[in-house]
Amino acid sequence: MENESTAAVDAAAAADESTRARSKLFTPTARQWGAMILLSTAICVGAILLGTYKIELGSAAIVLMPILWAVLMGAVIGVQRLKPLSGQSRAVSSVLLDISIVLFLAALGVNVGPALSELTDIGPAILLQEVGHIFGTVLLALPVAVGLGLGRVAIGATWAIDRESYLAYALQKFGVKSPIYRGVFSVWLLGSVFGAVFVSLLAGVLGGTGFFDPRSLALGLGLGSGSMMMGGVAALSIIYPESAGEILALAALSNLVTNLVGFYAGVFLSLPLAQRLYKFWAKVFGRDDEGRRIKGRKADAARQRDRDVDVSAVVVDPEVRMKPRIWVFAFGVSLAVGLLLNFVGTRTFRWADVAGILVLGGLTAVAFLLARKFRSVPPSVWVLALATLVSAPFMPTAPAVVAATGHLDALFVGLASIALLGLNLGRDVKALKTLNWKIVIVAMVTFSSTFIAAVLLAETVINL
Repeated sequence: MENESTAAVDAAAAADESTRARSKLFTPTARQWGAMILLSTAICVGAILLGTYKIELGSAAIVLMPILWAVLMGAVIGVQRLKPLSGQSRAVSSVLLDISIVLFLAALGVNVGPALSELTDIGPAILLQEVGHIFGTVLLALPVAVGLGLGRVAIGATWAIDRESYLAYALQKFGVKSPIYRGVFSVWLLGSVFGAVFVSLLAGVLGGTGFFDPRSLALGLGLGSGSMMMGGVAALSIIYPESAGEILALAALSNLVTNLVGFYAGVFLSLPLAQRLYKFWAKVFGRDDEGRRIKGRKADAARQRDRDVDVSAVVVDPEVRMKPRIWVFAFGVSLAVGLLLNFVGTRTFRWADVAGILVLGGLTAVAFLLARKFRSVPPSVWVLALATLVSAPFMPTAPAVVAATGHLDALFVGLASIALLGLNLGRDVKALKTLNWKIVIVAMVTFSSTFIAAVLLAETVINL
């Protein structure tokens, strides 16, 4: 699921042996660690101090918040050429990102457990919104992609929102040179770089209309991406401050369901459906498999192909040699930064917060260990499940866990992951420049359709 900063590296390396051969393991220096830790922390503190602004647009609203400032400031630093970040620096930030995003999910999970008893009455809505996530993209985004002339790239771009598990599956099943894989990769790349910002703005606009129950909007955020969910939760929590806790819990639970069943539903249901519907829409729009018009006055004169992105344009950074002491150091830093940002964001500190961050760190560490043992399940899924379980009312651990973590705000604890995403943008900027404008439109429609379809279905069930 998450590991959103490194999946492009893995995909490109698997596709290109010569590129992978150039990727080297290295041991970071103290200066490299210090620079990335201080830089990402300073960005987050600055983002928190900039605060939150709500721009009214009629009945809707755009919410500008610390998550947005953090990714923008990180991106500016990540792409600037005056003193560019080295590949080794980005590799260090990727290690910190992997840990901090799972730490954020642990903080979300301990908000789900206590709310389980209150969520039983909307259980059907949780399950039905997943139908929206599975089929919303295929039914709404696929015809747009075919109509724009993407050819078979449209299948990969619209059968799901294309997170890491889908990327790996498409690579193995179709191969790096296939149009379906290029569609998956393109939408993955855009989602990794801009997904959190886009979903936060979309959730803010829909939430500001007042047309939807905030619970429906929260359930729609179970997109399978921690950073996208984080952006949406932040926006909705500002619009509905009285429901912030419930929004957090519902979004995290929905995301857990998506990660547990969404991938398999995508592979066995939405992908076959997309392949069938593609043929129908190709006939309707008069397009061949490369997106060319096959009839009409505007038929293409040349066999020119609209490529969505040049996969080989992705830069492969070196990788950190992850010795046990480096893991311990990176974990310790991530916990300390999370605690500091929670203090800056909430403007209060309690000694119980130290115990709380250690609990979250323990859950995060166990999740990584389980993911190494059972490689088919990523740490993001493990940590959400574990954190929900240990904080559930029926567990003897619940009182202690809830008391320790109750003052920790997940959005502040995990904010460093958003800044680190922005800092890593320098690696992807070359690939982003190769994007066809059509795939950008399709990606936005894909993200919007899966969210909106899930919200509508959840709204229908809740209001029955």
